[in-house]
Amino acid sequence: MCGIAGIFGKDWRAADLAAMVEVQRHRGPDGEGVFIDESGAAGLGHNRLSILDLSERGSQPMKSHDGRYLLILNGEIYNYLELRRELESEFTFQSDSDTEVLLAAFQRWGSGCLDRLIGMFAFVVWDTIDRKAFVARDRFGVKPVYYHRKPDGTLLISSEIKALHAAGAAGEPDESTWATYLTYGLYDHSERTFWKDISSLPAGHFLEWHENRSRIVRWYDIAERVGPEFDRRTEGEVAEEYFSLLKHSVELRFRSDVPLGINLSGGLDSSTLLGLVHEVQGQDSDVKAFTFTTGDEEYDELPWVEQMLAKTNHRLIDSRLTAEEVPGLAKSVQYFQDEPFGGLPTLAYAKLFETAKDYGVTVLLDGNGMDEQWAGYDYYRADANGRKPGLIQGTSESPVRPDCLVPEFRALAHPFEFPEVFPDLLRNTQYRDAVRTKIPRAMRFNDRISMRSSRELREPFLDHRLFELALRQPPERKIANGKGKKMLRDIVSGFIPSGVSEAPKRPMQTPQREWLRGPLREWASEEIEAGMNGAIGGYFDKRAVISERDKFFKGESDNSFYIWQWIGTALLSRRGSGMPAGAENSLSRDSSA
Repeated sequence: MCGIAGIFGKDWRAADLAAMVEVQRHRGPDGEGVFIDESGAAGLGHNRLSILDLSERGSQPMKSHDGRYLLILNGEIYNYLELRRELESEFTFQSDSDTEVLLAAFQRWGSGCLDRLIGMFAFVVWDTIDRKAFVARDRFGVKPVYYHRKPDGTLLISSEIKALHAAGAAGEPDESTWATYLTYGLYDHSERTFWKDISSLPAGHFLEWHENRSRIVRWYDIAERVGPEFDRRTEGEVAEEYFSLLKHSVELRFRSDVPLGINLSGGLDSSTLLGLVHEVQGQDSDVKAFTFTTGDEEYDELPWVEQMLAKTNHRLIDSRLTAEEVPGLAKSVQYFQDEPFGGLPTLAYAKLFETAKDYGVTVLLDGNGMDEQWAGYDYYRADANGRKPGLIQGTSESPVRPDCLVPEFRALAHPFEFPEVFPDLLRNTQYRDAVRTKIPRAMRFNDRISMRSSRELREPFLDHRLFELALRQPPERKIANGKGKKMLRDIVSGFIPSGVSEAPKRPMQTPQREWLRGPLREWASEEIEAGMNGAIGGYFDKRAVISERDKFFKGESDNSFYIWQWIGTALLSRRGSGMPAGAENSLSRDSSA
């Protein structure tokens, strides 16, 4: 896990590249490297978090043996050993790193190497002869790529938005993105970001730059891979294949030269992960297990986690989040996020990575992805009625308050277009969550909070082979007797406690609603007031906001999503918390109502 930075074109300075590397140092504190092409047409920067081959031989930017190509990589190529064996007849490897294998794979197959990779990755290759840049992102966008094009075609690439700001990209809010977020609750659903003229390379795409011109190509689409037809093999045949892939996926993600741990909640997905760890490492596995709690029995899943670990050798480490920590932690996390994030659950998870760092664990595995594969969310079951489900679960009312926005700003929002890539509603909803909404959002949150503590997070259930196989299954293998994940429960029932495998779906939550009404009420009120007077304050009808805020404090709302949205506007509006200096004056809109 690392930070990458690149500049391609004529209109740039070495100081710009240095600033990008400096601001991403938290992503890779173990080393830095910079390459500037002698032509002046390209510069590459890298921050290294050493995971495989801790020696200098794994340093980046890495040059090919013939000197033609330079590579910078953020992420991991999990099947690098298999690829290395395939390439050894043509290449003599000097390191034990996956980076060198990826570089050889690109030399051998060009962009075709992407289809052979199992991993999470964002990488840049510079061709010193043809003076071309190639930038690629993994299938599910686990690793980020942001870019900014200057008017003359000069291209800036980075792992985080703040690095582009550091290199001179303007810090003006993208009003359409903000309007869409505040009106519909959408965080990440397209290549647009919350910042004007800064884009995200979509998952499963690559970008090519040459002579100040660039093009973007989609190299992976799960809908095309899955196809419209259902898998008509027997459940037994599918279960055998899926279980084999599960074990292989976890086995690949245990490849590391530094200590690993696992993140656990009390749900089916974490239980599955733990069971697979034992399948791969044996019952004597003693990797550290981390969970977060808040001291609220209504939300904490510690009893289920303790049940899972009762007969194992795993040391359970509890990362406790308190209400008193929230104001300071929120400010810190917002700086690293660069864009709005998901409230107290994100803060609790961020503290878990701090705890892992304190215990010397560099790599952690978690259980993201099963709900989207096997229809685990509550609204998937409502799909049987033919209604297109909402974007946010767990509330009986609208999670957003668009009536609190000034009308001309609200008009800038873009309604979400529900994808119809499959012939059935259920798979279209799964596709939406995996490609457009939930997974992209979770991957951004998780990448930034893990990198904030210089920890690597691996997602074994976001292996494309698992996802493709699950999406091919008919609905009765996903939802049965009013519960989702039917076939997954059957598959894992043999190696996890029945009390866990049959437990109902419980969203990973914290007492955000209760804390914002209780011990954090004064802080929340002050932040909302500050947000109304900050850089984004002109978007809101202040009187309407205060009215809705007070109703929330009185207990007249069952969700706090919109309250956190408003707190987030204040966090992002402050210097040092994500918004570049001067951006607070970028809006001329009258903020009075």
